[in-house]
Order: sequence, then C-alpha cells, then structure tokens
Amino acid sequence: MSEDSQGRSAEGLSDRVVLVDDEANIRETVAFILDAEGIEVETASDGVEGLSAVKRLRPKVVLLDVMMPRMDGYEVCRSIRSNADLGGVFVLILTAKGQKADELKAMEVGADLYLSKPFDDEVVLRVIRAVFAGERTSLGR
Repeated sequence: MSEDSQGRSAEGLSDRVVLVDDEANIRETVAFILDAEGIEVETASDGVEGLSAVKRLRPKVVLLDVMMPRMDGYEVCRSIRSNADLGGVFVLILTAKGQKADELKAMEVGADLYLSKPFDDEVVLRVIRAVFAGERTSLGR
C-alpha cells in the first residue's frame, strides 16, 4: 500500500492510533506504551469525543472500549463503519466485557478484532504494526 509524504495510505488514513477508553489509567498506560514505540496516539475519554477524533484524524487504527459514557463502543464502531470515508479504519475492541455474546456483538457492528482486558501489550503492538504495514487481512475480517 503506497503512502504520501504525510504518512497517509491510499485510503487517506494516517499512521496513528485513536484510543477511546473512559478509564484514565488505561488511556495513560496504553498511550505510554505506544509513545515508547514511536506510535502517534490520540486519546479520548468517551465515545462522542472518540468518534470526533476518528473523523478528524482518520487513523489507521482505533482501540475502543465498549462500556463508556455518552456513546458506547458498539455505537462508535457502528458509526465508523457507516462512514464511507472511514472504511479502511481497523477497529480493535479492548474491553472488560468477556462474554462470547459481547464478542459476537462487536463483530456484528463491524469490529475487526476483539480482545478482553487485561490484554497483552505485545499482542496489541503486533496488531498495530501489522495494520500499519498493510498486513491487516491476516488479523481479522
């Protein structure tokens, strides 16, 4: 996949991550890990703020919690999928909701991958690197 001088893919998406989670410690920890790896990350504390950041920044990856105020992660994912300009965004749901029904609902609304908390940082980093490298087909839908 070719990129322009601004790090945007042919789909117009940038090599950055938007992390949407209402838990400050999760946002801080994950942002610290991504920053340490040289991955540009923008954080949001609820679904409304997160969806706004996704529309504005057009990231390649969204890390998304499910249980949040104002707009839950399922609705954020559904909104991303209904926006043609965001079709190439990789949505990774990271949530404490660990039931099979929750995972199925995440896939129904268009998530590419679902991981339960606590999650392995290395797994998340591998997914992000693969998406940035254009290898997303081996990761999910």
